[in-house]
Order: sequence, then C-alpha cells, then structure tokens
Amino acid sequence: MENKINIAKQTISMTKSISCSDAGSDCGWSATAETEDELMGKVAEHAKAEHKDLEITPELVAKIKSLIKEI
Repeated sequence: MENKINIAKQTISMTKSISCSDAGSDCGWSATAETEDELMGKVAEHAKAEHKDLEITPELVAKIKSLIKEI
C-alpha cells in the first residue's frame, strides 16, 4: 500500500501598515489593513479629514504606497 501525504497550501497574509510619521509628518495617525486597497482607503479618509490642504497627486499616491510596511 502506497502512503500518500496531502499538504494543504497555506497563504500567509501580511498585515499592511502606514503612519503619517512614515511620510515625515508630525501627525500621530497610523492604520493597518489586510490589503493595500483597504489601507489606501483609510489613508484617503484620514487625508480628507485631517490634511485638507494636501494636494493628492499620482506622485503622492505612489510615494505613500512605497511607504507601506508589512507587519
């Protein structure tokens, strides 16, 4: 009789994290999320509420995405 071993594939999901201090701001805000899209949504909400003078450009979005950490 042949022995068979089934190994289930596991996907390890890293939590995404960012803070205003990562971008050089003295703001104490930070957030975590399971996906980059979810985290960027939180970033957008925070920017609209607390950084109203901030101009959101494609370059700024790219910079913010480059600052995302996996924890």
